[in-house]
Amino acid sequence: MSDTLYLSLWYPNLRLAALADKLTAVLSTFAAHGGEARVYSATVWPVGWSETPVFQQVYGRRILAAGVEASPQDPLGALPQDAVAEALEQLHDDYAYEFQIGWNLWELESPGEPGPSTALRSAQDDKVSPFPSLHSGSIQQNKVLWEPRWVRQPRLVRVVGYGPLFDEGAYQADGHIRIDFGSDAPFLEDDVELDSVGAGHVAENVVQLVALAGALEKASGATARLLWSELGESLAERLALRLGVRN
Repeated sequence: MSDTLYLSLWYPNLRLAALADKLTAVLSTFAAHGGEARVYSATVWPVGWSETPVFQQVYGRRILAAGVEASPQDPLGALPQDAVAEALEQLHDDYAYEFQIGWNLWELESPGEPGPSTALRSAQDDKVSPFPSLHSGSIQQNKVLWEPRWVRQPRLVRVVGYGPLFDEGAYQADGHIRIDFGSDAPFLEDDVELDSVGAGHVAENVVQLVALAGALEKASGATARLLWSELGESLAERLALRLGVRN
């Protein structure tokens, strides 16, 4: 059973005016650890999550074929410092500032699921597309569509910076900054019998996650961090159990 994975970061005596620098440092770290250099979107939430955003901007992103570089004249997405500056123009202690940024992982593509050139997973939505329709060709001709395969593709990660009064002081439990990675399936693949290739991809995802968590803590100057799940289960314990089952 998959769970939602989060990383919470805390800073000593953080003043609201310093939140922009922390968010910029966090978002800027993704590019060196499997992520993208530009921010996909920014949203500002007042008071609590049930309220209507007071600001929302979708900057977009560029999906490139292998080996093709984006044109610097017209890049999609916003630089972290620019997205943060625009969102935090409305600086209030009861606001939360959410940014989405692409992060690439090895994932097992489900039958009929679009490949990395068309799929973009969100930390809020890990649903897959419907199964492919079989056209007039034979099942044998379409067999390739039904064979799961490992692909390295982007998902949107949510990075949230909390004002001290947002959602009745949610930062105390969630962190001054919380990163929502979405489903933890790429780090475990509980429902799959892993061969050597699959185990290698899962291990690569885990290494990338650990490296990113450490880099985020260091780059932003956090004094405490916690990797946790929505159901309260330990990823480390589940991973150890998973490897124990395989061995």
